Amino acid sequence: MIGLKGTLNVIDNSGAILAECIQVLSGARFARAGDEIVCVVKRARPINPNIAGTQAAAQKVKKGDVRHALVVRTKKEMSRPDGRTIRFDDNACILLNLKSEPLGTRVLGVVAAELRTKNWMKAVSLAPRIV
Repeated sequence: MIGLKGTLNVIDNSGAILAECIQVLSGARFARAGDEIVCVVKRARPINPNIAGTQAAAQKVKKGDVRHALVVRTKKEMSRPDGRTIRFDDNACILLNLKSEPLGTRVLGVVAAELRTKNWMKAVSLAPRIV
């Protein structure tokens, strides 16, 4: 359950480290795994002006950027249709571009299986593990 002012770890290689939710786009009060939110980047990796080429291009965001994001993990437990409940250790998201595609090229951690049921196949395919 990610609400207004909720902080999330960013687990892709877009350059952001920490994001803060400023709006839930599903119309609900809280966002769960698989929901899209609007967030502001609170902490990002520093961009070194001496590095040119692919490493400089890999840092796609900077502190203060307002981006859309996809919630992939929540600390609040979720119940599955088979009766199991699942809970993660942190709140995490991946940043999205204007076409609702992942901004980064890699996802660095596990994601919830609810993404597959909500048709976020590109995010599921980038993840190393689905729980």
